[in-house]
Amino acid sequence: MNTSETGDLINSPSQFFFRNSAALCKVYSQRSLPDFALHQTMGSSAPKACLRVQGTEIVDADGKRVILKGTATGGHTNMENFITGYPGHEHEMRAALLEVLGPQKYDFFFDRFLSYFFTSSDAKFLKSLGLNCVRIPINYRHFIDDLNPSEIKASGFVLIDRVVDACSAEGIYTILDMHTFPGGQNQGWHSDSGIHKALFWEFKDFQDRMVNLWVEIARRYRDNTWVAGYNPMNEPGDPEHYRLQEFYKRVEKEIRRVDPDHILFLDGNTYAMDFSGFKEVLPNCVYSIHDYANMGFPGNEQYRGTEEQKEFLRKTYERKAAFMKEHKVPIWNGEFGPVYANQQSDGDGWEEINRWRYELLGEQLRIYRGDEISWSIWLYKDIGFQGMVYANPDTAYIKLLQPFFEKKKRLGLDKWGRDDKHVGHIYQPVVEHFREEIPERFLNKRYPPHWRVEGQINRVLRDMLFSDISCYEYASYFEGKTEEELDELAASFKFENCVTRDGLNEILRADAALDSV
Repeated sequence: MNTSETGDLINSPSQFFFRNSAALCKVYSQRSLPDFALHQTMGSSAPKACLRVQGTEIVDADGKRVILKGTATGGHTNMENFITGYPGHEHEMRAALLEVLGPQKYDFFFDRFLSYFFTSSDAKFLKSLGLNCVRIPINYRHFIDDLNPSEIKASGFVLIDRVVDACSAEGIYTILDMHTFPGGQNQGWHSDSGIHKALFWEFKDFQDRMVNLWVEIARRYRDNTWVAGYNPMNEPGDPEHYRLQEFYKRVEKEIRRVDPDHILFLDGNTYAMDFSGFKEVLPNCVYSIHDYANMGFPGNEQYRGTEEQKEFLRKTYERKAAFMKEHKVPIWNGEFGPVYANQQSDGDGWEEINRWRYELLGEQLRIYRGDEISWSIWLYKDIGFQGMVYANPDTAYIKLLQPFFEKKKRLGLDKWGRDDKHVGHIYQPVVEHFREEIPERFLNKRYPPHWRVEGQINRVLRDMLFSDISCYEYASYFEGKTEEELDELAASFKFENCVTRDGLNEILRADAALDSV
């Protein structure tokens, strides 16, 4: 869709998301949204009713167990730095690109990017692997302008409808995942707050906005039985722990007023790893862990299939899943998966690295099969680091930005899969300075504690400051591009222009075949 600028720019991050497109940016007040058309279930073979929780299982209308196995469209309706290659945070990158491209070309590029990234071809490919569910990460800014938070932008529904419709046409369920929140629900880059604090928990106004948004999303999809449910908050990071429980109770109650049937998928606290603050279970809710293994990332002990490593994987999973087992409710692993090497970045040993990463993934799936849990691997599509498919190195986007990608990797700007072999000597003296000057009992007191002081320093210096400034360099690669060239760049993410990671996909295909719906 080609759109044009018709209004004045406003200095709000949300204004960088479909700012003035006549086709997509119509806004509806809270009063008029109930009149906005419901998104009906598509297809003659649509499920008769919503999936629901029955004891420790998810079941369909006939009471038949359904094990959801799928992936997530990260990088699409919520972009992340390592997925498409920019530094820092999505709203900062968008601001830099708007400055370089101007309003018309900016709208053109992102309209095309969002149209190409996930289409019916992607859904057909996932169906061919036997996967039956797609998690859709969402940036709240597609729906809410921070300077006008009482209005909901219909453009958000247009974007999500596309993915839901493409998946339902192939008999694939979807889970709607709110990945970002005003002020940030956690301290990481993927909450797109641009800061290292989770201010969402400090402001009731932020909480009110998101409860209202979830009510309208639930109202929209309440009759769509291909929507498996709602994931109200990705990876919460509540330092006080109890505020998350209060938010879940509140949002569950309000969603049920308009949609009593859909499942809610509730992440644990501290990045979906900690249920120690959870005291009760809510009705028709599935509880979600995220189960990444450090042995599948650079800079850590690498997986070699030892019995000790296998036992560590199992114990880590069991610790996270203990709450669900105690309360006899279903378990959903909403994110997991290693990252992968390539010859250009990792040299001649890249295939051996990936062989062990596949072995690690296979061992995790064996653990999950033991409890017959649902899962969603992270992630579907990217530029070649973790995705099931990735933009071909010969596409315009990769060829244009490869020098920047290499520089960003050398500088270790992205936390995800960071390798410090080139710059560790620069940051280590800063870490040592902190260790020398701060009493040991306070050194790792700051939440989240598993980041330790090194992670806190890197978050501020690299993930935020260095990356924010580097957004301008990233954007400079787009200078002078015509609409034809921008279309070619965006089309780099079309399924037809991507490479499939066959080693990974065959593992997923084999596991999905064990529990086909």
